[in-house]
Amino acid sequence: MTQPALTISRILHAGYVFACGGTRIAFDPVFENPFSRNCHAFPDVRFDVDQIRRERFDAVFISHFHDDHCSLDSLDLLDRATPLYLYCLFGELFDMVRQLGFTQVTQLRLNEPVEIGAFQVTPREAMDADVDSMFQVRAAGMNVLNVVDSWIDDGTLAQLVEQGPWDMVLWPFQTMRELEVLAPSRFTAAPPELPEEWIAQLQALAPRYVVPSSCQFRQEPWSWYNRAFFPISYALFAAEVTRALPTATVMRLDPSVSVTLDAVSLRPAPPLGWVLPVGPQDVDYTYEGNAAAPHTSEIARQFGPLTEAQLARVTDYCRTGLPAKYGAVEAASEYFDEPRTWQLSIYDHAGVATHFRYRLPPGGPAVLDDSAAAPGWLTEIPAARLWAALEEGEALTSVYLRINDPVGEAAFDAGTERALAGADVVDDPLIRCLFSDTFGAYQAAQLRRLLARPA
Repeated sequence: MTQPALTISRILHAGYVFACGGTRIAFDPVFENPFSRNCHAFPDVRFDVDQIRRERFDAVFISHFHDDHCSLDSLDLLDRATPLYLYCLFGELFDMVRQLGFTQVTQLRLNEPVEIGAFQVTPREAMDADVDSMFQVRAAGMNVLNVVDSWIDDGTLAQLVEQGPWDMVLWPFQTMRELEVLAPSRFTAAPPELPEEWIAQLQALAPRYVVPSSCQFRQEPWSWYNRAFFPISYALFAAEVTRALPTATVMRLDPSVSVTLDAVSLRPAPPLGWVLPVGPQDVDYTYEGNAAAPHTSEIARQFGPLTEAQLARVTDYCRTGLPAKYGAVEAASEYFDEPRTWQLSIYDHAGVATHFRYRLPPGGPAVLDDSAAAPGWLTEIPAARLWAALEEGEALTSVYLRINDPVGEAAFDAGTERALAGADVVDDPLIRCLFSDTFGAYQAAQLRRLLARPA
């Protein structure tokens, strides 16, 4: 009897469809472009939403709660009887998915396999186990590791090596400079090379095939992040991995592309009909380090004006919400153990700044301060992006925050500069107030909008 074949299809980013013996399962499905608000598919695609609504999956697996992996707008396209398996330690996400109407929602537990038709799917521990998970997928005699966009520690690597041999590894090939772009003048340009541990880990796993995975997006076409955020190209990844693993094949899977994997080969298979490539697909990343970071005023002019109500929301937050919140969030470094003066600059659609000056006593709360004291911390943000973070759960990676990086302006005095050398950029007061103690803000905003639709 002929053994059923395993077919693997790319949706977008970390999204895949696995099919075998009449069973179809999806991983981290995102059917949006852009997704996560400002992640524009690269290469470009669009989706046949009507056809997606007619698709039926035997199960959907979601590796973690980040909005580029778990989007309620995408899940909204699926049949509500679809079994959902989520790795998440926070019960709020399960409540939200059930409120959307899904009736079979299961919390995944590490190292406990799930049997779905021809598949055995086992969540494996990632380095940040409070957030991420990976998936080991067995079907048709094949053994596939979907690393999603996780990092692997030595203990997990040893366990994964024992689970081999591996036929294919879906490997996150971008490192992404999320923190460096917040303060470009304070970070050196990272060299365009793979982390050493990646090469060593891939050599230890020794897969037959390696797929560069978990990226496939850029920011808006005008964004300077497109030159500074992504240091690794597909070409570089293929060259370094091939050099380190000469017996492995690096296989790029673009959105919609499908392959059939068996014990002796990897063959093309019919593409996903509801993922529609747009324009050239053989595109690659170009990295220029911290080149030509524009002033926040220039970035702010790329966004439309806020309404009066939206502007009032931003202003009220800066005057009352933020000062009160500051006392409830702690800094990780010692810089804020002493009183500091902080200047928050909000840039409108015309590039004009409104400055808020705060006195930050240790332990807070913050106090609005109109004195002429020299600031010891500077934060800039477009007003439109601050509103989006407050009301739509927009993530830190796309709000164009700039920290202690006064382009074209005077630097801090020497004493402040020495103190700042030991500070962590994510100790920024606005980052802490917006992001440090919130969960699922993006999905919560999606759910409010979806539930408010006319019946």
